[in-house]
Amino acid sequence: MTAALALLAGAVIAGWLIPGGLRRVDLRRRDPGLLIVAWLVSSAGVPLAAATGVLLLLLPGHGSGAPLLAAVHRCWSAIQHGSPPRVEEVAGLVGVGLLAAFAIRLVVVSVRGFRRRSRKRRESLGVLRLVARPAKDPSGILWLAHDEPLAFSMAGRPGTVVATEGLARHLDPGAVAAVLAHERAHLDGRHHLLVAIADAVRATFPFVPLFRQAPRAIRDLVELAADVVAVRNCGPAAVRTALLKVTRHGAPSTSLAMAQDAVALRLARLQHDSRPPGRLRRTVSWGLMAVTAAVLPFLAGTGLLLGIALITCPLGS
Repeated sequence: MTAALALLAGAVIAGWLIPGGLRRVDLRRRDPGLLIVAWLVSSAGVPLAAATGVLLLLLPGHGSGAPLLAAVHRCWSAIQHGSPPRVEEVAGLVGVGLLAAFAIRLVVVSVRGFRRRSRKRRESLGVLRLVARPAKDPSGILWLAHDEPLAFSMAGRPGTVVATEGLARHLDPGAVAAVLAHERAHLDGRHHLLVAIADAVRATFPFVPLFRQAPRAIRDLVELAADVVAVRNCGPAAVRTALLKVTRHGAPSTSLAMAQDAVALRLARLQHDSRPPGRLRRTVSWGLMAVTAAVLPFLAGTGLLLGIALITCPLGS
């Protein structure tokens, strides 16, 4: 039972402490993709650790066969003077019930959110296609006859970029290209899906800081990630001009717009001239971050287990 409780406690500790560590990262210099991986994989690692702890409660021996676990279990049992024979089974069954309830709630919330977003997206696109002028090139951009410089992207099959003719009136060609590259990066990176996933997890587990803070963080990070692509294609000066001149009002709620989120942070990042890493370095760093974020709750549980061993086991035993 000791290992199971340590894993459950490790999941709780990670769910409360990880957001603080991620918020302290300097986003003006770090690869935003790396932080997106950290938030999403951490959000999967915490419930995975909790589910593993519940599973151990139901297994014979509760996973205490390893020497360290066996020693800790003996010391802990000596302090407890034994536990009622069915307490662990009942705790495991209660844990399974809670996990099943949360899983069902996550599915229900995700399906409802997907349907709501799809309905709003269809309604918005239906109106936009009536009043917009489709591009003559294969880009598929919908151009609105409006003087305000605005651009946004909407997910779907295929995804759609919507822009106003005011972009060309108020921005130079390089800045217009940066805006369009930014919006295409949202579609290519499936950023709308990432935001939707974070929103669904927050609605399911609003009491866990990691899940509660993830949507805001993911929204800011996908904007930074799209800026990285735009800078690579058009240069930082064009992206800076676009951020300063494009309006942030008028985009549908289901869209991602060029100047909607974290504008001050993105301008500060452009001033630092943060160059994106190469493909190989990015792949390796993302993989290492994914592994670290996934095992962090388990490491927290292991640390707690070692602490229990030091406290409950006499020296030299």
